[in-house]
Amino acid sequence: MKWTEIRICTTHEAVEAISNILYEAGVGGVAIQDPEDIKIQQKEQGSWDYIDENIWEKVDQGVYVIGYFPETIDLLEKINVVKKRIKDISKYGIDLGIGEVTTTEIYEEDWTTSWKQYYKPIKLGENIVIKPTWEKYTSKEGEKIIELDPGMAFGTGTHETTKLCIEFLEKFMKTGSCVLDIGTGSGILGITAAKLGASKVIGVDIDPLAVKVARENVCFNQVENIMEIRQGNLLDVVKEQGDIVVANIIADIIIQLFKDIKKFLKGDGIFIASGIILGRLEDVKEACRKENIKIVSIKVMGEWAALCLTLA
Repeated sequence: MKWTEIRICTTHEAVEAISNILYEAGVGGVAIQDPEDIKIQQKEQGSWDYIDENIWEKVDQGVYVIGYFPETIDLLEKINVVKKRIKDISKYGIDLGIGEVTTTEIYEEDWTTSWKQYYKPIKLGENIVIKPTWEKYTSKEGEKIIELDPGMAFGTGTHETTKLCIEFLEKFMKTGSCVLDIGTGSGILGITAAKLGASKVIGVDIDPLAVKVARENVCFNQVENIMEIRQGNLLDVVKEQGDIVVANIIADIIIQLFKDIKKFLKGDGIFIASGIILGRLEDVKEACRKENIKIVSIKVMGEWAALCLTLA
């Protein structure tokens, strides 16, 4: 299958706005590629290199927001609309930076192969190791191994937002919990919950490709009896209540989830909300106040924040 990759070189400040533009144009997910992530990871005690440094020597300074469009009749029109809307961002006082927009045709097989040069085993939190299915790794005592092949779904564990979610899951997961993973992507967070002792996990994603990849990753990790993947928009396909609800998306969608979260979170449950760029943190906190949601803890890593929330 052929896809068109759209890549925007910008600033941290503009990531949220550009991500929204891409989502509204119909991409299945958005990836953030930031050279600063590599520097942060290398400074963390106990971490190891998971990306070939030679690759990053070729990357210009700046943050890249990346999305993938399937080949459709109106593809050119969509891309032109995206370019125009991104150009208009500066009118709202947002620093767009370089603002360069490039597109590349890519086949799914080529994309998956190219990912392998970037993606190596990485330890997150206390005991979670994310391991590509094609890599060898000898586990150490106490470690829980998550086998992952991201395919063209997003969520590899290398981004701060995913790391923050996993740290919260390790802290708050109880054996036998029911977990809802909203915007599951590759399934990484739901699979982590299953490995940490959840008795039931429901992963939801609107993108059919993400659903396919997540189901494959569930099988890789042999948690089919625990984790179910459903295709749908946010919580539309969920009837259950979770002890933990985790959503690693973007600030606007998290704020949207606040309006309905009480239907899907048990009274003493935990809502882990991530994917929040620091420039939108105050907006999310204000939305919590309006919906009478209590902030238990806030974690920050790089330019990103994650919140642990309960029903007040």
